[in-house]
Amino acid sequence: MHGHPGTDRHPGAAGRRAPASRGTATALRASDGAGAPAVARPARPGDVDILSLLGAPPRPTPAPPAFLVVAATADEPAGRRRRAAYARLRRDEFAGRQGLFAGSDRDARDDDPATIVLVAVATDADEESVLGGVRLHPEGGDPGLGWWRGSRLVVDEAAGRLRGSVGAALVRAACARALDAGALRFDAHVQARHVAFFGRLGWQRIRPITVAGGPHELLRWPIDRIAQLAAATKQPLGGLLGAMLPSDRWRGDDGYPLDAVRAAGGGSTGVVACLDAIVPSMVQQDPEWAGWCGMLVTAHDLAAMGARPLAALDALGARDAAHAARVLAGLRAGAAALDLPLVGGHTQLGVPAALSVTGTGVAARPIAASGGRAGDALTVTADLVGGWRPGYHGRQWDSSTHRSREELRAMLDAIAVAGPRAAKDVSMAGIVGTTGMLAEASGTGATLDVAAVPRPAGASGGDWLTCFPGFAVVTADAADAAPLPAGPATGAACGRLDAAPGVRLRWPDGDVTDALTGGVTGLDHATDR
Repeated sequence: MHGHPGTDRHPGAAGRRAPASRGTATALRASDGAGAPAVARPARPGDVDILSLLGAPPRPTPAPPAFLVVAATADEPAGRRRRAAYARLRRDEFAGRQGLFAGSDRDARDDDPATIVLVAVATDADEESVLGGVRLHPEGGDPGLGWWRGSRLVVDEAAGRLRGSVGAALVRAACARALDAGALRFDAHVQARHVAFFGRLGWQRIRPITVAGGPHELLRWPIDRIAQLAAATKQPLGGLLGAMLPSDRWRGDDGYPLDAVRAAGGGSTGVVACLDAIVPSMVQQDPEWAGWCGMLVTAHDLAAMGARPLAALDALGARDAAHAARVLAGLRAGAAALDLPLVGGHTQLGVPAALSVTGTGVAARPIAASGGRAGDALTVTADLVGGWRPGYHGRQWDSSTHRSREELRAMLDAIAVAGPRAAKDVSMAGIVGTTGMLAEASGTGATLDVAAVPRPAGASGGDWLTCFPGFAVVTADAADAAPLPAGPATGAACGRLDAAPGVRLRWPDGDVTDALTGGVTGLDHATDR
């Protein structure tokens, strides 16, 4: 950002980060240079002050914030007025006082509808006053890529003692807004004299650059969305399960070939078994979808190991028969569509909602997640047709409920037909996390080219790379291997396995960022591969 943020003299600002929660506006107290949110709300009819009833002295009324950071949209009058005021501040500062531009600092990003403008508006003036602003915009030629940059940060000299607080608030609000837009990388081009200010707000220095003939630094806001997802969904598995699981080639897979546990000389059956459970809250709140997904993820686990379906069993807990019937309706529909017959199981009523499905299939040559090796090409194959499941926007992509049985079968048989060296279906850890799990099992790391990963139109990079994407599988194979014959799904080579642990993201400008710095599950790699 061509920063002119003022001076942040408040030590409490050092190291603070933007809120992880999503939001488009932030209210800040003038006295709080760290940008702490104003949490008090006006009294409402019926509110009772319990402390005063107990004899405590009246509490002072919190002072209203001196300014608000809000989005200035171009489609309504107030937003247009605020954008105009922000443009005047920018022109006066960057073209006038600093002389970085001749006449005007406007550029093509000001006319891009994807550009977001945030302004700080004074709340204690008789007439609305814009104290400062900042803009953020997508980079890399693709608004959904997940790469954003903040720029043109400016604070009015007239803000006086508030300048440091306003600058810090605008930067933090821009970070939060970038996260809300699905950013996995957020950069700023910062004038050298303002680098320390951004450093106190948690930004990282990348390298010196030159902008408009002047010395700047490329700074980056650390975004750990992928690492947080992996930590929440997969990281505890090593400590919980590592000691009890064999270290054979199937370590880290979602299924297991029964031949691996049969007595010597017992002959080969080719049977693969797997088990999946659905999040209880989903079973409770969306029972038909939970039933469908129970069959879907079970079919995916079998398919990722190159197994064709035999049969499934379910274990269902429900509060009553009516709720159980709704889950069973989803199970039946999924069983028919996915060609995975549901042949029995266990149902218990009067208990909290719960669902798990055990699946069996047959594979002449099961495919392990541990079969990759450094140098192998990584391919992501996904069904991009569909949309976000209502109630799960940005988290669950429904690409299956509209597909015919024949279309689903073509996708599910792709691993068995192609026989790649390693494969893993994408689960709750998302595309990047699942790539990390395959690499971990193979004793390697991975680098993904973000722009090459197949992605639906309208889905942000941050959402798509961390969601459950319906049908999607990550495979590792020789660079000249043929693409998966996955029917209507879209596949693309988008990275490689490499020697360094973890998963890195390569961006269109050649920069590489760390998404995961080590193994995803802690189960480590299979020792017998």
